[in-house]
Amino acid sequence: MDSNDDPTPRIFDRYASSSDDDSQPPYPSLHSTTRRLDYMIQFLDRNLLPQQSSPHKSSLPEFLAKGGSQGIFTLPDRKPLHPNRPPHLEVRPHPLRETQFGRFLKTIACTERQLWAGCESGAVRVWELKDLYEEGEEEAAAPFRESSAISSNGNGNGNGNGNGNGNAAVICMVGDDGNGVVWSGHRDGKIRGWKMDCESGGFKEGWCWQAHRGPVLSMVFTCYGDLWSGSEGGNIRIWRWEDIQNALSLTVEERHMSSLLMGRSFIDLRSQVAVNGFSSILNSDIKCLLSDNIRAKVWSSGYLSFALWDARTRELLKVFNIDGQIENRADLSLVPDFAMEDEIKMKIVASSKKEKTQSSFGFLQQSRNAIMGAADAVRRVAAKGGFLDDSRRIEALTITIDGMIWVGCANGLLIQWDGNGNRIQDIQPHSSAVLCLCSFGSKIWVGYASGIVHALDLDGNKLGEWVAHSSSVLRMAIGAGYIYTLAKHGGIRGWSITSPGTLDGILYSELTAKGFLYTRIENLTILTGTWNVGQGRASKSSLESWLRSAVSDVGIIVIGLQEVEMGAGVLAMSAVRESVGRDGSAIGQWWLDMIDDTLHSMMERNSQDVMRKQSQQWRRFERVGSRQLAGMLIAVWVKDNLKPYVGDIDAAAVPCGFGRAIGNKGAVGLKLRVYDRIFCFVNCHFAAHLEAVGRRNADFDRVYRTMSFSRSSNPFNAGAAGASSAVQMARGANAMGTQSVEGMPELSEADMVVFLGDFNYRLDDVSYDEARDFISQRSFDWLRERDQLRAEMEAGNVFQGMREAVITFAPTYKFDKHVAGLSGYDSGEKKRIPAWCDRILYRDNRRTLGSECSLECPVVSSVSQYESCMDVTDSDHKPVICIFSVEIAHIDESVRRQEFGDIVRSNEEVRSKLQELCKIPETIVSTNNILLQNQDTSILRITNKCMESVALFEIVCQGVSTIKDDGQASYHHPRGSFGLPRWLQVTPAAGIIKPDHVAEVSIHLEAFHTQEEFVNGFPQNWWCEDDRDKEAILVVKVHGRYTMETKNHRIRVRHCCSAKKIDPEPRDSVQVQGNLLHRADYQRLSVSYDVVDHLRNLHSP
Repeated sequence: MDSNDDPTPRIFDRYASSSDDDSQPPYPSLHSTTRRLDYMIQFLDRNLLPQQSSPHKSSLPEFLAKGGSQGIFTLPDRKPLHPNRPPHLEVRPHPLRETQFGRFLKTIACTERQLWAGCESGAVRVWELKDLYEEGEEEAAAPFRESSAISSNGNGNGNGNGNGNGNAAVICMVGDDGNGVVWSGHRDGKIRGWKMDCESGGFKEGWCWQAHRGPVLSMVFTCYGDLWSGSEGGNIRIWRWEDIQNALSLTVEERHMSSLLMGRSFIDLRSQVAVNGFSSILNSDIKCLLSDNIRAKVWSSGYLSFALWDARTRELLKVFNIDGQIENRADLSLVPDFAMEDEIKMKIVASSKKEKTQSSFGFLQQSRNAIMGAADAVRRVAAKGGFLDDSRRIEALTITIDGMIWVGCANGLLIQWDGNGNRIQDIQPHSSAVLCLCSFGSKIWVGYASGIVHALDLDGNKLGEWVAHSSSVLRMAIGAGYIYTLAKHGGIRGWSITSPGTLDGILYSELTAKGFLYTRIENLTILTGTWNVGQGRASKSSLESWLRSAVSDVGIIVIGLQEVEMGAGVLAMSAVRESVGRDGSAIGQWWLDMIDDTLHSMMERNSQDVMRKQSQQWRRFERVGSRQLAGMLIAVWVKDNLKPYVGDIDAAAVPCGFGRAIGNKGAVGLKLRVYDRIFCFVNCHFAAHLEAVGRRNADFDRVYRTMSFSRSSNPFNAGAAGASSAVQMARGANAMGTQSVEGMPELSEADMVVFLGDFNYRLDDVSYDEARDFISQRSFDWLRERDQLRAEMEAGNVFQGMREAVITFAPTYKFDKHVAGLSGYDSGEKKRIPAWCDRILYRDNRRTLGSECSLECPVVSSVSQYESCMDVTDSDHKPVICIFSVEIAHIDESVRRQEFGDIVRSNEEVRSKLQELCKIPETIVSTNNILLQNQDTSILRITNKCMESVALFEIVCQGVSTIKDDGQASYHHPRGSFGLPRWLQVTPAAGIIKPDHVAEVSIHLEAFHTQEEFVNGFPQNWWCEDDRDKEAILVVKVHGRYTMETKNHRIRVRHCCSAKKIDPEPRDSVQVQGNLLHRADYQRLSVSYDVVDHLRNLHSP
C-alpha cells in the first residue's frame, strides 16, 4: 500500500488537501456554541414548562371553519428536513431578494479546492471547499471571500459591497486547475482572470481583456489547453495556451500589457469559416461550448443547431441541427458528405501568401463579414422574437464518462448524441425547461426551471428526483464529493454524489434527531387592518385612531382598503394599466403616503416619550410592498429592526367583477418571506347585496384557486431577472419559499394566510329595527347566529379551515358619514340592515388546536385583539383591526451546517458507509515510459484488477518540458486545465473499465512543427518550432463511482525530434510497449496542486 494511503476515506473528499493534519475537525466557534446552547435551553423551557412559556394564554376565542385539511385546503407538509429530498449542505441559504439588488449570483464553477460564483456586479465569490461546514460571517453562508465589484470603467471599485456596474455581470466561468486561475466571461465582452491568495485570503491582481464586442456567453478549455469563448451572432474566438501563458508570466508592473496582448492575439473561427460558406449557418448566439476531451473535439451550440470542431486543428467537422439533420453550406452548390467526418478538412488557416496580398484579403474578408453580420443580426432578432420553435431551444450540454453527449432543451427534452454528432435517443422525464446539466462518474444530474433536480444513469434512466430549490436551478458544478446547485434566488446547496442512496437515510435520521440544536423560535406581532373607505379620504386623526396600536410591539402592519376609487372611468383605466403590467393610481398613492406619514408621526411621538424614560433607539416603519386593482389596495409596512428578516415581496390580483375581468370586485394580495416562512395577505371585496351569498362564496373560491404571485411589488425585485429566458417559461408557482405541489393553489403552500376586506356577508332573518335593538343592548350572540359568513363557514362552503376570533364589536356597515356612535347606522330611505361586512380571518400551520410551534408546525398564531374603530366617521364602513401574536420556528442554517459536518466527520455508521462507497478499484498500466518518434503510436493498456467494481479513468497532462542538452528535463509547465501538448494525441482520454477488463489507449505523436501568430483573428506569419526533444507527463487518474479522490499512474512520454540514434526498444513502441505489463508505480495525489508541486523536482533519468 502506498505510504500516503489513508485506510479511512476522506469524508466526501472534504479534507483532500496537502495539510498533514486536516483529518482533525476544527473546533466550533464560541458564538456557534452559544447559539446551540440557547436553542437547547429554549427547547427545554418550551417542553418542561409549557404553561409558563406559552405566549397564547391571553388570546381571544376563535371560530374554526369546517372543510379544512382536505383537497386544496390541505395544510402544507412541514418537516425539519424535506422527506423527499436528500440531506444537503446549505452553502448559501436563500437570500432575500431585496438584499441582492445588483448582486445576484449568475453562475458557479468548481476547482479542486474552491467553489467560485460570479455576481451580477462583475465581482466573484470564492469558498474554500474544506471550510464549507463552518460558520460564516455573512448571510448565514459558509465562509467566503468576495472581490470588489466592477465599476463603470471596468476596474474593481474597491468597496467590496458587490454593487458595481451591471453591464459587467459575470455570465460564465471556467476553472484552470493547472495554473490555479479561474476565468470569468462578462456581459461587457471582457474576460477576466482571478486567483485567490490562500495565505492572505485576498484576490491577487487579475488579468482582463476585451474578448468580444457583445457579451461572453460561454467559455471552455479544450484538451489542448486553449481557451474558447462564444458570443452573440455565432462568434467564437480562441486564445491559444501559449498566449495565455505569456500573459500569466507578466509581472505585476507589466500586467497592464496583458489587456493589449490578449485583446489582439485571438483566433476568430467564424470569420475564417465564412470563407468556406458556413457563415449563414453559424449565426446563432453561442450559449454553450463543450470540450469533448475523450476525442479532442469541441461542441458549440446555437439556438437549434450544433457545430463540431477539431480541438487540435480547430477545423470545422460538422454542422447539424437538433433533429440530427446535417446542415449544408448556404452558398455552395457542392455539398460535402458530412457523415464521413474524417474526410472533411476545412482549413481555418489559409495557404501561405505574401503579406501584402494577405492584408488585402483580410480587408475584403472583414468587409464581407460586416455585410453578412448585418444579415445575421436580423436572423438573430427573428430567432429571439419567437419566429423559431423556441420551446426546443438548446439550453445545456454535458459529456459523460462513456463519451456520450447529453443536451437539454427548453421543453424539458433530453437528447443523447454520440461523439460524432449522431443522435442516439431522446427522453423527457420532466415537462419543465432544462437549464443545466452536469455529469460525474456513472451519473447525470439535470437542473430544471421548476427547481427540480433529476439524477439519471448513463442510459438516461431516472435514479432519483427531488425539489432542490424553491426557484429555478440555474447552474451546477462538481467538487469535493458534492454537486453544487445555484438557484435563481441566489441560494447554493451541495448534494452528495452518492445521493440517492443508503447514506441519505442515515444522515436524515441523525439530522432530524438533532433538530432542537438548530431550531430557533421567533415571536412576532402583526397588525392587520381593513377599511372600505367609500371613495373618500380620511383625516390624519382618523388614521391615528384606527392604527393607534401600531406604536406597541407591532413588527409588521398590513392594511387593506376597498373602494379607494370607483366609477366606470376608473375601472376602464385600471383594466388598461393591468394589460400593460402597471398598477396604482394617484388616489391610491395618496392613501399610501398618508399612512406613511401617519405611522411616522405616531412612532416619532412614541419614541420621544420612551426616550425620556429610557435610552432606546427610535424605530420606524418602512413600506416594503403594495398592490392596487381598481378600488382595492393592499400594502405592508415593516419595522426597521425586522427588515433584515422580511423580503421576497411578491404581489397578485384577481378580478371577480363583470366577466371575471373587471376589478370592481375581486382581491389583491401580497406574499412575503418572514424568518424563512411564507406569509400571504389577501385583501378582498366580494359581491354585494343580501341574497348574493353564492356569488360571494364563488368569489372566494376563485381568489383562493387562482391567485398567482408572479409579479414583483417593489422596484428592487427587478434585479431578479433570470439569465435564461427558459426561466420565464416555467412560471414560479414556487417563486419563493416552498415548492408548490402540482395542481395546488399557491395560497395552500403558505405557512400563514390572512384574508381581510369587505366580504359583504350580511345578517339573515333579521330586520333593521331588530338589529338596531340588539346592537344597542350589545347582544351580539343572537346576531352572530344570523351571520351569513359564520353559517357558510360552519357548512364548509367558504374559507375552509380558516379561523376568526369571536366578534365582540358592533356591525361595521352601514353608517351615515360623519355621524359618531351607534346612532350613525343608515338612516336613509333604504335603511340597510347592519352587518359585519368587514372581517379578518386566517389560518396557520396548526392541524390541532393544541399544536406547539416547531419545525413540523412552524407558524402558530393567535389573535390578541379584534375590534372596530367606531370613532372614525369618514366612510359608511368602520375600519377593523386584528392583531396577531405569531410564533415562527425556523432553522439556523449556520448551526445546521455545522451539525451536518459533525455527523459526516464523526458518525461511525456514516464513515463505514463512505469507506465502502469510496473504494478505488486497483488498476495497473502497461508502462510508465513511452518514447515516440516520426508519428509513432503506442498503445497504453489500463487493467482493472478489481473483480466487483468498474474503474473510471481520465488522462491529463500534468506538465510539458523541453529536454536539455544533458538529457535532463526542465521544469514541467502545466498547460491550461492540464491540457495536452499539440504534438500529442491521446484517444480515448477517459472511459470506464469493467471489472477484470483492460482499456487500450492510443498515444500518438502528431507532426506539428509550425506555430502561427494571430492578430485580430487572422494569421500573420509562421515560423518553425524548435526541434529540441520534449517530454510530457501524463497522469492516468483512476477513481470509483462515488469518490473524486483518485489513484494516479504517472506516464512519461518523450517526443524525440533529434536525428541521434534511438535505443531500439523504445523505438518499436507499438509492438513492444503495447505488450509490456509491468506493474506501474502510482501515487495517491489528492489534488492537482500536489502533483504540480511534486513535479517541480522531477527529472528524467
